[in-house]
Amino acid sequence: MDPLAFIISLARDAGTLLRDRFDGPRTIEHKSPKDLVTDADRASEALIVAAIRANFPGAAILGEEGGVYAGSSGERFIVDPLDGTSNYAHHYPMYCVSIGYERDGVLEAGAIYAPVLDELFAAQRGAGATRNGAAIRVSSAERVADAMVCTGFVPGRFEERNIREWTAASRAAQAVRRDGSAALDLAAVAMGRFDAFWEWRLKPWDVAAGTLIVREAGGTVSAIDGEVFDIADGSILATNGRIHAELAAVINGA
Repeated sequence: MDPLAFIISLARDAGTLLRDRFDGPRTIEHKSPKDLVTDADRASEALIVAAIRANFPGAAILGEEGGVYAGSSGERFIVDPLDGTSNYAHHYPMYCVSIGYERDGVLEAGAIYAPVLDELFAAQRGAGATRNGAAIRVSSAERVADAMVCTGFVPGRFEERNIREWTAASRAAQAVRRDGSAALDLAAVAMGRFDAFWEWRLKPWDVAAGTLIVREAGGTVSAIDGEVFDIADGSILATNGRIHAELAAVINGA
């Protein structure tokens, strides 16, 4: 089975489940005071894990809500069943499903589905990136002053990390946004809606699919300090490439 076609179909199925439940009542639990998990997160992950186990029985799985399985085939699926849980819990439509596929430690495919927008972003290593099947590219902005950039914050820890950087970017850029879904923000960079995105303390499931999609759309991804990006390290700066060095200087200079 083609892994890209599989994760595209699976992201749509999980997204449809989330959309069908979106306007209904929520069961909400707290992993920490401001880090939520809902019944919909768990239902989406259960659907995804069951499909992976049935179709790729030797694959490892890393899922945000506890769907973690060791594998034997060298393949790994990295799953965020609902990125933007707080948004979803408050009926704010900026949320998505994100699934990355690795083989022997190399990201080979990624899919992000935003159910309310009905937008499916996908990429395969070396084959470009798409939105609903059509090729996408990062923006052509040449200066931070002309850019709309996006960021995120660790729940409940706004002032500990990123307040100075947010302020500096707000002064330097045309606009700064915070939508609350790292995977969807990365997809927006890939298609040129945002010119850049940065955030600290992210998890592999937040960024696995999105980083591949950005790179395949012509963008640049690094750690915020300029080091080589690693999905396990938590720090990410993703841009259209043209403004990467300038924005990194703004953020790190803060």
